[in-house]
Amino acid sequence: MLGIIGAMDQEVSILKEKMEVKKIDKRASMEFYVGILNGKEVVIVKCGVGKVNAAVCTQILADCYQVEAVINTGVAGSLRAEINIGDIVVSTDALQHDMDATGFGYEPAEIPLMGKKTFEADASLRSLIAETCREVNPEIGVFEGRVVSGDQFISDGDVKGGPGQNVCTILHRDGRRSDLRRQHGLIRFPFVIIRAISDKADGSAHMDYSEFEAKAIEHTVRLVEAAAAKFA
Repeated sequence: MLGIIGAMDQEVSILKEKMEVKKIDKRASMEFYVGILNGKEVVIVKCGVGKVNAAVCTQILADCYQVEAVINTGVAGSLRAEINIGDIVVSTDALQHDMDATGFGYEPAEIPLMGKKTFEADASLRSLIAETCREVNPEIGVFEGRVVSGDQFISDGDVKGGPGQNVCTILHRDGRRSDLRRQHGLIRFPFVIIRAISDKADGSAHMDYSEFEAKAIEHTVRLVEAAAAKFA
């Protein structure tokens, strides 16, 4: 069984319409739609916004549904100039950009007592998603790279940072400034993250987001539906 997570209604509602729903379970204030999508058993759920919600949702999928893998799908801002609105990024790994225990000697984004700061996506699932995306969405760019996540909406080009731009950035409590792309090299459980680019994560977000969100979601829906049929 495949678990499919989206943070918002818009990111999973169309997939729910396309699936044959067998039952709906309510757990931890979330609704888990269990059924068949394109011939494969799936559980589709809106987890809500934020890393805690996503983690709780993933744990429920593992404990209660014994899913074999998880696809986290949604929209996001681009941190690289060559990745355009409407393109899709498939995660190589994931990192929490707002994890900061540097005051205790850890590196930026390093999780205390774990000795790591990145979580690698499943190689075979990542390959399947990227290949399928190029088949079903030939009109857009498909990129593979790091997905950085945090409980912030990045809408400022200064925070985004990068060469040739205003590079300033997240202000830490001690006054240090960091640049997301410079620090984290931007672009357990088998997973992959899919992000359709809805804006450039800069000052134009208020103009881009509402206009391009629907198109971005169309690309992810087409991709996830086709990938489900290939999931072994």
